[in-house]
Amino acid sequence: MDLLLIGIGTGNPDHLTLEAVKALNSVDLVLIPEKGEDKADLAELRRRICADVLTDPAVRIRGFAMPVRDPANPSYLARVNDWHDAIAGAWTAAISDAGGAERVALLVWGDPALYDSTLRIAERLARRMELRVRVIPGIMSPQVLAAAHGIPLNDLGAPFLVTTGRRLREDGWPLGVDTLVVMLDGGCAFQTVPPEGVEIWWGAYVGMSGQITDRGPLSEAGPRILAAREAARAEHGWIMDIYILRRTPAG
Repeated sequence: MDLLLIGIGTGNPDHLTLEAVKALNSVDLVLIPEKGEDKADLAELRRRICADVLTDPAVRIRGFAMPVRDPANPSYLARVNDWHDAIAGAWTAAISDAGGAERVALLVWGDPALYDSTLRIAERLARRMELRVRVIPGIMSPQVLAAAHGIPLNDLGAPFLVTTGRRLREDGWPLGVDTLVVMLDGGCAFQTVPPEGVEIWWGAYVGMSGQITDRGPLSEAGPRILAAREAARAEHGWIMDIYILRRTPAG
């Protein structure tokens, strides 16, 4: 079986590359993860993308219930590994329930290469069946955020680091780098950063019709972002956001 992992950007159909459109039209089955009523918009966005670009009516679209992580397990890595095993089982069951397929696609937010576990789950699936995996790259959310603010990701001749809210909160600002791109931050870890000399560029639902952005000194923009996140989550039931932090060197 061929498994195509297709990067779809941040949910905007215009983010699909021509390669992604061709790949999507080459499969027999598209699997759509469903994460409950609160996140029904995410499944609907994937279905809308299929409706916009699929030209072959023979391509089947099947939803499956996405397993959730067990919050009772105190080990983060153990929770994630168990979760990935459960997702691999859900993929296997969904393909079987659909009557099997030779070419199956999964639509991946952004790109499978950056803070996404689809490739790791595909490795688990490959242990259960003969499987060939193909990746079709997509636009990543850091690109979309930088474009929304009209800024480069890196300062002149300088590196930047992509990390998560959990790592920023637990480990602090990494040494040797002045620019951070922070993803997967449900706890607003920027609140743990001493704000003096720090700028933030933030975006939620970047690239989507409901995109929200803010920017400025962390001391000023931070409280605005907290309020905007709370309001957006209350309105939509979910939020996807990302931000850039940049320190101005002393002197």
